[in-house]
Amino acid sequence: MTAQPDATRTPQPPQDKAALAAFVDHTLLKPEATAADVASHVEEGAALGVFSVCVSPSFVSLAVEMAAGRLAVATVCGFPSGKHLSDVKAFEAARSMADDADEVDMVIDVGTARAGRFDVVQADIAAVRAAVPADRILKVIIESAALTDEQIVGACRAAEAAGADFVKTSTGFHPAGGASVHAVSLMAQTVGAAGGGNLGVKASGGIRDFDTALAMIAAGATRLGLSGTATVLSGFDRDTTPTPTSTDTY
Repeated sequence: MTAQPDATRTPQPPQDKAALAAFVDHTLLKPEATAADVASHVEEGAALGVFSVCVSPSFVSLAVEMAAGRLAVATVCGFPSGKHLSDVKAFEAARSMADDADEVDMVIDVGTARAGRFDVVQADIAAVRAAVPADRILKVIIESAALTDEQIVGACRAAEAAGADFVKTSTGFHPAGGASVHAVSLMAQTVGAAGGGNLGVKASGGIRDFDTALAMIAAGATRLGLSGTATVLSGFDRDTTPTPTSTDTY
């Protein structure tokens, strides 16, 4: 299995395809995906050298079988709205653990965060954390594009207090958009290595090119959620590697 960069340390700019691939959760969450699509996706991820594949809960067992220990398998919980009851999210996470998922990316109730009820956000995350053993990874999707800076900070602090391992920008399905350099930087400064914290930061949603991927890592991302992984990695095939920009994109 590809070793991922240490999420508790400020990430270093990747110098080759293998180093960049180690940041990647190679993602297939389209509702129309078939078992054949998942099998092909896992094989592509293994060939690219990514850290993990991320698939829908119904495909966890298949992905684990296909991965055969070559890469980690991540899945989602309360996806994509986050409006599920906490005990339902916990049950969904527990089932994915029983199916041998290595990681779970849960979605918070974004409306609760927008209302400033971070105690409720924390309790929701804690319920899922209780269903995910300490030796497996829990990432918390806060849907950063739908939040103010103050709300991003509050959601990150709630995730930290509830025992999460990562905070994650986006589902990629919200109309407000996906990851931005600004949000990643703020999340890293709040609970990541850049601010002296211990949580990883996953940038996900709309990262479609090499320059944007590097910009997210420069801002503090320790994991990237990508669907077009091969296209992003192909940036190393260019004659020169551009300096990452700080333009917010999704």
